[in-house]
Amino acid sequence: MSVRIELKNIDLSYGSTRVIKDVSLTIEPGEFFAFLGPSGCGKSTLLRLIAGFEQCQHGEVLIDGKDVTRQAPWERNVGMVFQNYALWPHMTIRRNVAFGLEERHLPKDQIQRRVEAALERVGLLDYAERRPNQLSGGQQQRVALARTLAVEPKVLLLDEPLSNLDAKLRVHMRQELRALQQELGLTTIFVTHDQEEANTTSDRIAVLNDGIVQQLGEPMTLYDQPDNLFVAQFLGSANVLRGRVVQEGSEAVFLSEKGLRVRLPEDTTSEARALVFRPQNLLRCQPDDAAARFEGRVRLREFLGNILRYEIDAGGESLVLDELYGRDLVPAEPGERIGLDIHPNHLRLMTRD
Repeated sequence: MSVRIELKNIDLSYGSTRVIKDVSLTIEPGEFFAFLGPSGCGKSTLLRLIAGFEQCQHGEVLIDGKDVTRQAPWERNVGMVFQNYALWPHMTIRRNVAFGLEERHLPKDQIQRRVEAALERVGLLDYAERRPNQLSGGQQQRVALARTLAVEPKVLLLDEPLSNLDAKLRVHMRQELRALQQELGLTTIFVTHDQEEANTTSDRIAVLNDGIVQQLGEPMTLYDQPDNLFVAQFLGSANVLRGRVVQEGSEAVFLSEKGLRVRLPEDTTSEARALVFRPQNLLRCQPDDAAARFEGRVRLREFLGNILRYEIDAGGESLVLDELYGRDLVPAEPGERIGLDIHPNHLRLMTRD
């Protein structure tokens, strides 16, 4: 059965270096949850803490309502798939998958049933007598997953398991992971620095930086409604203007530090220090169009297949515009002056970095 995981006021330090800073969050039963952030932000440390490989100085870890903060890893019944797969090179695939079960001293017939069921689930039963070096990277990743599933854990922990795979295989394996997780209903925590992986697999994401949960929510909510500049810029491309909101008669305007003026909805009042908007939400129009909120000049154009990407100089600010490519589209040329519009709903005022 799926279980709930709770982290309560977790603080963890290595010597004088504080790595995790008062983190509290709840992962719901059966949820596919991601810890997302840059290298060194504390995401893998949190995962290892849940697994029992790390100990916090303050706080509690609860699994299914039970305090496991001081329990050893083998007492928690969680399964962890490591980044490097950690397979024994001298053992067959069957023996690798059986290893954890043998350590638990289960009966031989039960071990055989579990091993074969786990290998069949990941599509590798026909490879049971091979060794790891006879398999591809994707197949080795499946072996590591099968070994974890064989012990029938309450929780599945995935520590960047796709990072060693090539781009195409990574996409395929993340789809398989998500499908398998939904089939089993296992509460799953996925650590990654890749926002695309987190967005496509997860029910919810905790974005971490400097040992702090910057924001927690569903992928689309985090993308559309970031709480601060770090989240806005880490989750996809974002145009960021630093400046302030000013009133010019009856009109509210965001005035950037370099002097670019962007019209805001009339009733806008804010202590915002930055204005954020996504490249695909900018709309190109004629520079003298009444709808244009500001104008700029095309500095660079890139053809990326499905989109045209423009780098634009707008009042001294460097902005990016992404335009969906189609055969009937007339592209703007480098050096061309263009108008730029954006729907007010796509403008995000920020008070925090």
